[in-house]
Amino acid sequence: MHELTYGDIKAAADRIAGRIRPLTLAPLDPDAISTARRGPLDDRPQEPCEVWLALEFMQHTGSFKARGAQNFLQAHRDAGTLPEAGVTIASGGNAGLACAWAARQQGVRATVFLPANAPSVKVAKLRRYGAEVRLVGMQYAEALAACEEFAAATGALASHAYDHPLIAAGAGTLLDEIHQQIPGLDTVVVAVGGGGLFAGIATAAQHHGIRTVAVEPENCRALNAALAAGRLVDVTVDSVAADSLGARRTSAMALHAARQDGVSSVLVPDSEIIRARQALWDHRKVAVEHGAATALAALTYPDQHAPGREVPPGPAATSRLYRPASGEKVAVVLCGANTDPSDLVPAMP
Repeated sequence: MHELTYGDIKAAADRIAGRIRPLTLAPLDPDAISTARRGPLDDRPQEPCEVWLALEFMQHTGSFKARGAQNFLQAHRDAGTLPEAGVTIASGGNAGLACAWAARQQGVRATVFLPANAPSVKVAKLRRYGAEVRLVGMQYAEALAACEEFAAATGALASHAYDHPLIAAGAGTLLDEIHQQIPGLDTVVVAVGGGGLFAGIATAAQHHGIRTVAVEPENCRALNAALAAGRLVDVTVDSVAADSLGARRTSAMALHAARQDGVSSVLVPDSEIIRARQALWDHRKVAVEHGAATALAALTYPDQHAPGREVPPGPAATSRLYRPASGEKVAVVLCGANTDPSDLVPAMP
């Protein structure tokens, strides 16, 4: 296993400089997120936390995946290892979009394998980027097996949705941009699927002394289950956010990053993911994927649903909410918006 380092992330930042869109941040209102309860003997004045939304869904292809895909292909371009057969990837959608976009930028072919239940909006976008799309099975693992067979038969360069150091390092450049724009940032909150974005962000965050909160749907918890078992394990995938967070197994890089100091694991129910996504639309007219809303759900989960269950210390500890401390500076990554927004707007009578 390649242990991701901050040096990998800095090298990625150099490769993709000028090839991706800079990150946009938007602050939440001071009273939008509740802070953690203080002890009865703590008489210091309570200050609101400061929370920013990292609007990475405004990135090329509508998600953070463009960073890793561009880093992956540029690294191979620099090394002279981009084959005539092009690149191939298995993806729930966003990684495929990013791979197709980056391949077009590099002038090579892209063949993308997806589960048959991938949202039609993502399939249509893939074809607009010029990718050949092949729909296989109902879960990511089935699409991945077909992709691996294709790469072996054709000589195409096999990329991965999340389990590759170049992909994770590219994603980690996002944290450096957040850190540059928010002096004194304390915590970053990020949704976790297979773990590429998390591994990159957590690695960069640890370098800067920033905490990472890893958020997963209760029934889509590959990283949390690996932490509990002490090893990589397969999990059942059954969540409204499964199309983007539905990996059955996390990566070894992600598990290594999650075991480091300053990382906490949070699980949220689908009902709160749906509520957080709807709130983003109702209050900001922002339409994101359920996977992106998963990170915000950890902060908006009502206290009465989980009394006293604020995030305990330690990477293996699990909670259903994250309550920032008084005055804490927090960034929440909204990682993608390749979604059908029709369910966010009530039907006209």
